[in-house]
Parts: sequence; structure tokens; C-alpha cells
Amino acid sequence: MNSPLRISERIRGLAARAEQDLAEQFSRIDAIAQANSQRVLAAFQTHRVAESYFAGTTGYGYDDLGRDKLDEIYAELFGTEDALVRLQFVNGTHAITCALFGALRAGDVLVSAVGAPYDTLLGVVGAVDKGHGSLKDYGVEYRQVELVNNAPDKEGLALAVRDPRAKAVLIQRSKGYATRASLSVDEIGALCAIVRENNPNAAILVDNCYGEFVEEREPTHVGADLVVGSLIKNPGGGLAPTGAYIAGRRDLVEGAAMRLTCPGIGRECGSTLGNNRLLYQGLFLAPHTVAQAVKTAVFAARLMELMGYETEPKSDAVRRDIIQMIHLGTAEAVKRFCKGIQSGAPVDSFVTPEPWDMPGYDSQVIMAAGAFIQGASIELSADAPMREPYTVYLQGGLTYESGKTGVMLAAEELLRG
Repeated sequence: MNSPLRISERIRGLAARAEQDLAEQFSRIDAIAQANSQRVLAAFQTHRVAESYFAGTTGYGYDDLGRDKLDEIYAELFGTEDALVRLQFVNGTHAITCALFGALRAGDVLVSAVGAPYDTLLGVVGAVDKGHGSLKDYGVEYRQVELVNNAPDKEGLALAVRDPRAKAVLIQRSKGYATRASLSVDEIGALCAIVRENNPNAAILVDNCYGEFVEEREPTHVGADLVVGSLIKNPGGGLAPTGAYIAGRRDLVEGAAMRLTCPGIGRECGSTLGNNRLLYQGLFLAPHTVAQAVKTAVFAARLMELMGYETEPKSDAVRRDIIQMIHLGTAEAVKRFCKGIQSGAPVDSFVTPEPWDMPGYDSQVIMAAGAFIQGASIELSADAPMREPYTVYLQGGLTYESGKTGVMLAAEELLRG
């Protein structure tokens, strides 16, 4: 049966060639998914997950056994003392903010280890004025170690954390809208070792968004004190309707919980409203779903390379997160690519994305995302700040087959331009 989607023979041919070139990459990705799926299954069985945990609670959310057991499972998967998995986190930035406020006090210094953090965190630390309530407003000083040759400055980090007032170090695993490479777990481990050597008392917090289950280990397996991530990205498996997680040292998790709610309440409240099953099932599917997204990213890289575009990472690179950068060069090309991705979505495929003043960003942003869960980056999406060098950031794909199709439609849209 012929597909009703308008994809030319040229793009179909390039796609077939791309898949042939990627056989070794796909095999590597499948092996990681197998290992992580076994880890998740073992954790579910160790903690004796039962159907009764899916019921959920209302009101205050006291005695939510499913919620509390899921905390234990996340702690095991991340190799940590404790974890906090809550629907009440509105996004990853909110969870990171709670973690930072829980770890820092007035007079302390926060050090960002790899340059500026993601745009939405700039107002949180007080680097830009986004309204009252930043760390700066509460007396926390912010410093960042700039990149050198687009890579972490290890000597600069060592110098920055020697200040005894440096009580927390933030490491962002993914690149955000920067042009640096995302960090591998091993690279994060090396940065953790530098912090430990120069300031053993500093808490190391990792923004783990987009990175969960891409490798067989997580940052807390190599020295990080805390990891934070959004449930509508990797660990939610495409099913979590909202929320985020924090996993790590017990005192740091508890501090974040007190910030999420209030002192004296902490983690004891927070109803799940019947969503526990989605959080469990999403986590169970997450290693496979992440592999689908990584395959989609690798395919996009190879197809765009065959069309003459620069990509980062390259299609043959070992992956560190689900994000794929494609350097398109012009605002018009970015708009066309995003239009093509949107046309391949299962939801709102008829919509044409346009740049807009998105809250938390310093330039207009265009986003293509026809998703079942609003803003879910584990579903196929593409976004870009409308500024030079006009690079689009692709991520997600609940299934490789649908992700591949969306990328082919984006390539087709570029051809029409």
C-alpha cells in the first residue's frame, strides 16, 4: 500500500542509504537498551511492585504506597540513598531549582562547571533578572567556569571550587542551546573527581535531562551527589503526564523536598491522582523508548549529512543524550525543517510552527512538537533559538519508525525550499 505522506524517491533513497550506514550504531544502541531494560525489570521485581501500587491518592496524598515505592526504585536505579519522584514538579527547571535551594544558603557560592546553564535557569541563579525569588535574591552568589575550546575547563573548575564558600557545583549533562558536546558519564565522573579533590564539602548536582538510559550508568554512579531530570523526557517513557525526579544523597533530597512543599511537610504530601500506573509503566518502557529516540537522532544526523548539512554529534558518534544538532545556516531553513517535523506528528500535524517569545529565553524560539503530552521532549520534536548560527535541536521519537518518518518529511521540506 502506498503511503499518503508526500516523500520523494530522492529522500527515500537517501534514507535507505542512511540506514545501511548505521547498522553498527543501531546494534550498539540496542545492546544498551537491553542492559538497561534488565536493570529496570530487576528493580521492579526486587521491590515487589504490585497492582495495588497503581491506585493513587487524592487530597494530601498521605500513605501513597505506590508513590513511595517508586522513590525507592529510582534510588536503586541511580545507585543513590534516596529519591523523590513527584508530579508536583512542573518541569525539570522547577526540580533543579528545588535541588539548588535545598543545597544552598545565604552566603554560599554556586559554581556552574560547564559555562552558562540552560536558558531557563539563568533567572533562577540570578544571572539575568526574571523576577523576584532567584538564588541571588536570597544571598547566594553565582559563578560559572567558562568553556575553553568549547570543552570544560578542568583547571578553571579546580580553581573555582577551592573557595570554601563554594557549597554546590552544577554540571549540565546535555548541551542545551550551547554548541559544546554533551557530556558522557565518564566525563562527568572526571569533573566530579576534580571537585572532590579541591573541595570535598561541595555538593555536586547534575542536570540529567535528556541523558537517562542513553548509557548503562548514570552520573550518580561516578561521583555525583544528586541527579535531576524531567519525567516528560527520558525516564517517563512517553507516558508520564508531568513531573520530575531527584535522586541522590538523602540530605540533599530531603532539602529539595522541603523546598517543593514546605518545612515540616517535605515529601509526606503530594497526591498522585491515579497517575501511578503511568509513572511505573513509563519507567518500565523508558530504556526501549530512549533507544528509539537515540536511533531517530542518529538517523537524522546521517540523512542530513548525506544532504550536505553539518551535524553535531556526527552520525557515527557514541551518544551521550538524545539531542541532535543540525546546522541549517538560515532562519528560513530552520522554519522549513520545523514545519516538516510538525507535519510528521500524530497530533496537530496541520499546524505550522512560528517563532515566538517563549518564557525564560532571551530570543524568539521556534518549536515543532505534535505530542500526546504537551512539551514532552521524548516525543519527536525540534526547536531552535532564532539566532545565528541557526541550528535546530532535534530530540525524541516514541518509535523509531515514526521518528524516521518525521525526519524524512523535514528533509523533504528542505528540498522544497
